[in-house]
Amino acid sequence: MSTDLAFGSVPPFYREVYDIVCPNQEQVDRDLFVQILVRSSLPKPVIMQIWDAVDTTAGFMTRNGLYKALALTALAQQGKSINEKLLETFSGQELPRPNLGDLSDMKAASVRLRRERTPNVLGYSFSDLCELDNIKVELVPEKKGLILKHVEYEITSQRFKSTVLRRYNDFAALQEMVMMRFPYRILPRLPPKKMLGDLFSANREFIEQRKKALKRYINIMARHPQISDDKLLKFFLTFSGNDTQHKIKEQFRGIPDEFMTSNMASKAKDLVPMDTQTQLGNSREHIRMLTETVSRMKDIAERMVIRSTGFATDMLMFGRQLSAMSSDNTPLTAWATGTNDTWPQLQKGFKHLSVEYATLSDRSTQAAIDLEDGVVEKLSLFLDILVAYRDLCERHEKGLLNEHQRAIQKMGQYKKKKMSATVQTGAGEGAVEQLEQRILEQEGQIANMENRNYYSLHCLQMETQLVYAHLDIFYDVLSRMAEVEAHANSQLSKTWSEVKPIVDTLVSQDGAPSSPTRTSPIGSPTNNNHMGISI
Repeated sequence: MSTDLAFGSVPPFYREVYDIVCPNQEQVDRDLFVQILVRSSLPKPVIMQIWDAVDTTAGFMTRNGLYKALALTALAQQGKSINEKLLETFSGQELPRPNLGDLSDMKAASVRLRRERTPNVLGYSFSDLCELDNIKVELVPEKKGLILKHVEYEITSQRFKSTVLRRYNDFAALQEMVMMRFPYRILPRLPPKKMLGDLFSANREFIEQRKKALKRYINIMARHPQISDDKLLKFFLTFSGNDTQHKIKEQFRGIPDEFMTSNMASKAKDLVPMDTQTQLGNSREHIRMLTETVSRMKDIAERMVIRSTGFATDMLMFGRQLSAMSSDNTPLTAWATGTNDTWPQLQKGFKHLSVEYATLSDRSTQAAIDLEDGVVEKLSLFLDILVAYRDLCERHEKGLLNEHQRAIQKMGQYKKKKMSATVQTGAGEGAVEQLEQRILEQEGQIANMENRNYYSLHCLQMETQLVYAHLDIFYDVLSRMAEVEAHANSQLSKTWSEVKPIVDTLVSQDGAPSSPTRTSPIGSPTNNNHMGISI
């Protein structure tokens, strides 16, 4: 088709479609183009006419070709016949908008297709991962039995629109099963379990910190590209029956691991680049640096929270002392104060000042809460991911690679025994055949381990990219820290500014305490300089 579309005549909807099917300014994929045409509900012959009218011989479409197809689709939906000159009448005018229904599922199809065609690219941004699910974890008031005591957590999944109650042991059961199901993936550590006797003492801080750790744990799971879609996690987030920890083991213990069920396992060797070991070594060193740095940043942020909390406590206690002095009713006479009446004036000011100091405490407390939630927790989540990555690398080295080496050594032992049995006089053919059978079995095991090793390396590449996808957390952390500190300091400055006028009313203009009712120790005027001052 010779007609070229003027950019100004393209309606916003066209650009919206292009951004969905080509978010990285790529060429339009033919399969996605077909899905677009099918969504129009036009008859197949008409779709074929639109197809022929747009150049698709190279296997892809340009932006201009997509816009032509959208315009022709809209005109066909209006009942017009497709021909070469149909778009010429729209020169300088805005092209019509086709009816393609809801575009959200088309966006998902586009993303899914790109991920399938580039298996060595994660294809998820940080915002994409966060959109997979957002899980809230709230503490349920503790249950007290005659013998056993336990804490329950209310788990709410935004994705599944579900709310369930879980105990720590339920999380432990999930961890056991997910470790068997996804041994080649980033799996965060569970927070430690404390003895029941200590759990309900005075250590509410431990319970609160464990709740936060469990929230980070389950959100990392729910936002993992592979784990999030697994039936195991869905069961944990939706099952509302009793005895969850036993039910989850009963239902998922026999399910094979990811390697046995993945369609990538058979071609894992082709997915692993030649320089994978070098790239992995470099990435591990960089991520080790990130782990140490984020750990220090988290410690600093925690100290900031402690300082804000300490300041809030100090201001509250300071205000309470002012309040205590303002309500003091101890009788004082001129015998004690002489001509000084500062105390009654101070008591009036102390009453107002105690309110302002309470405000300082409240605002500093809120700043501590905001820092904890917006900075410390996000750094803690990223640190959990970094530590889980380190654990994954250790599993790969100490587990799979060691098993592979042991299998090769065992193969060598079988071959030596076979050679010895062959050359020995009187050795039975049955013994040699038995060793040959063992060698064949061992070769099969080694081949399987080699495939697992390649699959593990492929997963390590994807999990490395998953770590780097979380680097956007730094934007959130730095932005939130600046926002909290700016707001907190502004509010504190405002309150301190409100404190000063109250203090100023307690002091005369010349800097001396105001004393409108000074009296002498004996209750009579002392000299002419006090004329006009009542006794």
